Amino acid sequence: MFVTNIEEIPGKTITVCHGIVSGSTVRAKHVGRDIMASFKNIFGGELKGYTELLGESREQAIDRMKAQAQQMGANAIVNVRFSTSSVAAGAAEIYVYGTAVSVE
Repeated sequence: MFVTNIEEIPGKTITVCHGIVSGSTVRAKHVGRDIMASFKNIFGGELKGYTELLGESREQAIDRMKAQAQQMGANAIVNVRFSTSSVAAGAAEIYVYGTAVSVE
């Protein structure tokens, strides 16, 4: 499955537009990560636990979007965008969306 943030795939022709597809996941912070994050806030540096959590969340959201596109009969998703939002204290949503298409 081709997934891109541009409107077309170079060298391919869009033959069918199946519509908008999306995927999301909501993740909560881990107590151990929060303790380490509080130290990093004091001394500075990358919050590696949160970096890993967000990476895993993005992958899960993308996988869910791809599954929806496959159910529609698409073989590519174009114009992909990401969004994040806080849904509760200590929990955030990663949302990804794009247009499912068939390309040749």
